[in-house]
Amino acid sequence: MIDVMVISRRDEALDICSFELARADRSPLPAFSAGAHIEVQVPGESGLLRQYSLCNHPAEQHRYLIGVLDDPASRGGSSAMHQLLRAGMALRISEPRNLFPLAEHARRSLLFAGGIGITPILCMAEQLASSGADFELHYCVRARDRAAFVERLHASSFADRVFLHSDQEPGTALDALSVLAGPQPDVHLYVCGPGGFMQHVLDSARQQGWQEANLHREYFAAAPVDTSADGSFCVRIASSGQEFEIPADQTVVQVLERHGVEIAVSCEQGVCGTCLTGVLDGVPEHRDLYLTEEEQALNNQFTPCCSRAKTAMLVLDL
Repeated sequence: MIDVMVISRRDEALDICSFELARADRSPLPAFSAGAHIEVQVPGESGLLRQYSLCNHPAEQHRYLIGVLDDPASRGGSSAMHQLLRAGMALRISEPRNLFPLAEHARRSLLFAGGIGITPILCMAEQLASSGADFELHYCVRARDRAAFVERLHASSFADRVFLHSDQEPGTALDALSVLAGPQPDVHLYVCGPGGFMQHVLDSARQQGWQEANLHREYFAAAPVDTSADGSFCVRIASSGQEFEIPADQTVVQVLERHGVEIAVSCEQGVCGTCLTGVLDGVPEHRDLYLTEEEQALNNQFTPCCSRAKTAMLVLDL
């Protein structure tokens, strides 16, 4: 973890604040690439880690900039950030990690952001513009007052390649099928935002014949899962032979933690991959958004923060 302080806090849109973070002595921070995120130890919440995308230019090492939505459905992280974090406060963060990188050697990139999903997409646009790459950015919001970083986009060198789509402004709706017509093997798509928005963009691309390898996405939260039919199962720790029953209303992480077996977690929704654990025997019931369908089909790893089991026993590589 890295000790930083909040240099500034700014209201970027309705319910969205940006926080500028830097070391107290202003020494360089670890380098990052477009699409990267950091984990923040949430103030006032013991040990709670939450992930936020970096949205400043990747060439900057003197600071990190994150945008945080005060989401009514928050599990505590974003609300605490909005309520408690002020300029001058100390904070602990992780080094950057990138699960949503730009594809190398793409001839053209199409960027789609929905709401707070603009944070990694903005960083990508900055990187692509500075390298002289061909791209365009489509930013979809419910209303103008919910569009964060609009002033920065309008003042950017790539402002003519930014298209703002608002639900409340007639004639600005995103025509995804039109934008995504005529896919090419060297054109890549990147999308981030609410689940329904992302699904619409991805489904539109598939309908137009895009290859899966050219579709890139990052989820901020998993969709609710129907758990009414969940039953219990057992896990065995390969190194010790210990076996634990996982009740229907508890996760593998929760049960193991109670018995002194700790697994690093962050999002607790199967989005970030922090808790990814090897499976030596048994078949997981994958409920994550981190692994690809091909990776899930191998059944040799799973996310114990949310995934369960199709077999009575899972043997974990722990």
